[in-house]
Amino acid sequence: MSARSTHRAARRVPGAFAQYRTLLAKDLRREFRTREMLVSMGVYALLVIVVFGVALGFARPADAFLQISGGLLWSLIAFTSLLGLNRSFAAEQDNGCIEGLLLAPLDRGVVFLAKASSNLLFLLLVELIAVPLYWLFFGSLATPAASAPLMALPLLLGSVGIAGIGTLLATITACTRGKDVMLALLFVPVVFPLLYACVSATTGCIAGGELLADSFTTSVALAAGYDVVMVALSWVLYDFVVS
Repeated sequence: MSARSTHRAARRVPGAFAQYRTLLAKDLRREFRTREMLVSMGVYALLVIVVFGVALGFARPADAFLQISGGLLWSLIAFTSLLGLNRSFAAEQDNGCIEGLLLAPLDRGVVFLAKASSNLLFLLLVELIAVPLYWLFFGSLATPAASAPLMALPLLLGSVGIAGIGTLLATITACTRGKDVMLALLFVPVVFPLLYACVSATTGCIAGGELLADSFTTSVALAAGYDVVMVALSWVLYDFVVS
């Protein structure tokens, strides 16, 4: 009798995809209901753009701006993503949701994938607003090359890596003192190779010419390799981190 009950209970445990879909829907519903993370990330991105605009207001040489445009854009994305990663775990920590997830019969790898996916979606939504605003502010300084739309690829690859490794690091620092500072201290060195590759590829797309020919393919390959290795490593280590 007890064996039959155990078998029925096991059958009631949802599969991995059902767990993923439920956890992702939970994060999306909560964020679209409160809009705390999206609003804070959007406002912060706007403030950073304004500060950059004031700082570069007198930078008239177009070539000089094109050379640093990729670095400025990725500085904006990196700082904004740090804010979002901290906010993504604040509500769950305050409500005791993390403890509930750990007690539930869920695959920890699925929990990681769902949280990383929600962080990726929120980051991409902010980028859809921030990148056009970036060019609205700085379009008068220089005209990007015809290859500028290609920067969508490094933007996507960079966002995937940031969301993946950022989710793991945000989980590690969620219950520490000064978690905002700790996350930044861990996050920046770990994602530096990815940021370097994405800055190089993005600058090549914006400037065009020799920069595009020299750096784009190699930088995109480096970013893709980083994503595969680091996201897979984060997925494997997530069970150990939350245990």
